Amino acid sequence: MCLAIPGKIVTLQEAGNAIVDIGGVRKQVNVSLLPDIALGDYVIVHVGYALSRVDEQEAQRTLSLFAELDELAAAGRVQ
Repeated sequence: MCLAIPGKIVTLQEAGNAIVDIGGVRKQVNVSLLPDIALGDYVIVHVGYALSRVDEQEAQRTLSLFAELDELAAAGRVQ
């Protein structure tokens, strides 16, 4: 199964890269597929690449669902 996760652009770097905050974890991501990306934008990240822009509300909703799944897994209610 492949998973794409929303994250927020917190730093733009040279060579088409950015630092993206994904639920509190910061990762370097290639943003060259989105040439007009800006600080504060939310993007969908898959295997180190920002694939598309997403609005903040949708990003937060998705991150909340992931957090809920994590809590259920910790409680042994899902695997």
